[in-house]
Amino acid sequence: MVQIREYEGIQYGLCETSELDEMVILLADTFSRFDPPAVAAGISSKEFEEFIRIFLPNVASDGLTIIARTADTSEMVGALLTEDAYAPLPAELEFISRKFEPVLDILGRLGTEYWQGKELNPREYLHLFLLGVVRPFTGRGIARQLVRSCLENGVQKGYRVGVTEATNDISQHIFRQQGFIERVRRSYQDYRYEGNAVFASIKEHAGPMLMDKDLL
Repeated sequence: MVQIREYEGIQYGLCETSELDEMVILLADTFSRFDPPAVAAGISSKEFEEFIRIFLPNVASDGLTIIARTADTSEMVGALLTEDAYAPLPAELEFISRKFEPVLDILGRLGTEYWQGKELNPREYLHLFLLGVVRPFTGRGIARQLVRSCLENGVQKGYRVGVTEATNDISQHIFRQQGFIERVRRSYQDYRYEGNAVFASIKEHAGPMLMDKDLL
């Protein structure tokens, strides 16, 4: 890890190639257990690992993904997978579990509306993609510091706008704290995929939203 900062016993820095497997396991476990749409769709940790690995080729080379480790034991306790929004969707997505289809569809609808009429260029929009913190360390501000470190790193690399899809109340609150503004929203309760209310079990979460922040 190329360290960016240390805050309250947690070190934040850029994810390196040797740390990718550890990061994948952390994010896959966190999302499969606690992310509302992933839980509603029944996506397993192994299936989520396969999904994340599709995006790994650019992680280390881009220098945008941030991880968090404890200063005393070096345990990885959080990660924020980040990419250039200009990067095309990997072709390998067609081979992942079909359980992802409603999740990708509802998030894709957010993106279609948000990007309409916008010109997308390399190193302009910083896409904060997957944010996760292991359960014993939640509530300590680690997610907030991951976002902060990610944005500061993005600014140094010339990015003008940060953009994210926040899928639950907690992540939406975290991004609002960092100055992100809601731009597009969908309702879990109203959403239908192939005629089925696939997210009916998580209607206590109003719905995913696409949020952005001007970094200039």
